[in-house]
Amino acid sequence: MAGTILKRLRCAIYTRKSSEEGLDMEFNSLDAQREACEAYVASQKAEGWVVLRDRYDDGGFSGGTLDRPALKQLIADIEAGLIDVIVVYKIDRLSRSLMDFAKLVEVFDRNNVTFVSVTQAFNTTTSMGRLTLNILLSFAQFEREVIGERIRDKFAASRKRGMWMGGFVPMGYDVKNRKLVVNDGEAATVRMIFDRFAALGSASTLARALQAEDVRNKRGKRIDKGFVYKLINSRVYLGEAVHKGTSYPGEHDAIITQELWDSVHSILKESPRERRAKNRNGSEALLKGIIFTDTGAAMTPTYTRKGERLYHYYTSMDLIRNRDTASDAGPMRLSAAMVDGAVIAEMRRIIGAPEVAARVIEAQRSEGAPMDERTIVAALHRFNDLWDALFPAEQARIVRLLVDRVTVGTTGMAVDLLNNGITALVRDLADSTHLEAAE
Repeated sequence: MAGTILKRLRCAIYTRKSSEEGLDMEFNSLDAQREACEAYVASQKAEGWVVLRDRYDDGGFSGGTLDRPALKQLIADIEAGLIDVIVVYKIDRLSRSLMDFAKLVEVFDRNNVTFVSVTQAFNTTTSMGRLTLNILLSFAQFEREVIGERIRDKFAASRKRGMWMGGFVPMGYDVKNRKLVVNDGEAATVRMIFDRFAALGSASTLARALQAEDVRNKRGKRIDKGFVYKLINSRVYLGEAVHKGTSYPGEHDAIITQELWDSVHSILKESPRERRAKNRNGSEALLKGIIFTDTGAAMTPTYTRKGERLYHYYTSMDLIRNRDTASDAGPMRLSAAMVDGAVIAEMRRIIGAPEVAARVIEAQRSEGAPMDERTIVAALHRFNDLWDALFPAEQARIVRLLVDRVTVGTTGMAVDLLNNGITALVRDLADSTHLEAAE
């Protein structure tokens, strides 16, 4: 009687290791897994089992995901009908996730493929094998979750001690011996961004200025508004470590002072709409567009907040753009109230001077204008009384009508007036309906 012909069962051995550590060794963990699986297949030779030459090795891949190159190739070969048995050293080498493993079992069943674990002897073609599989896999997932909780607890404890726990290194620091150390060049840029935001009160304006100056972040990319907000909100620059919204004293040195942080964040406490409104109000500043330093740099309206008080300034573009200057005074920031008051006082002095009235009278005569001498003198005398009653917008209009340029420097301030502007002002003063006074 002829002997029974055994069906040849093609066995694919799958191996996996979570980390890449030791993979460069001549005999590594993947080799050890494969050797144990080959020995098991050899023991089943009488059942027709043979090992396929193709290797399915995933070195450095977690069992918590199915996104592994060798596993994807294994599934593709199963779907192509090239495999009869999957052999692994332990169940968790194939997957640590119960949900993911259920998906793999569906693939195995659909293609009549048997799954075998060498150290947990069973196969998935029997009900007992399936039960054992689910129990073992549940414990594998439980172990993975416990390990994750331990890692999270250790991370939290380390952060509470102010330790650096890795991740993206913030601008202004380098990592040495697993600790943050100050990078002096980058730290200067960080302080400059905080200082200029405190002066400008606008991340958009600051970002545009930094882009114009080609200031780059730690990765060499241009700085945008989002980066500015992220930087000025990072408490790492106060020397603190933050974990889940709570700050702890860090092991690293601070880059900015608490005073500068408070100044910046008093501005951030306002809503973006309120800050935009203040910036628009700043653009209506009395001397916007006509005030310059003695080096020729324009000065722009800025503000800062200390507590509930708002302080307005004229700041030179040299300071805003962090440029060197030839002036002995260096980049300038002056109190807007002080400068506005000085310019108004100078305007009042000049308008009240007898020679100014004489020039206006002579100009009117040469033009054959209808205003007589008494009307002109009376109109100029009204200026002092009327000025304080005018709306700010009307005051700004008159300043632009009279003032050509304001120059400030170490030697004082110079106000250049427009002669034809004084004549136009006299006409407005003679007909007060042209002036908008506050009630």
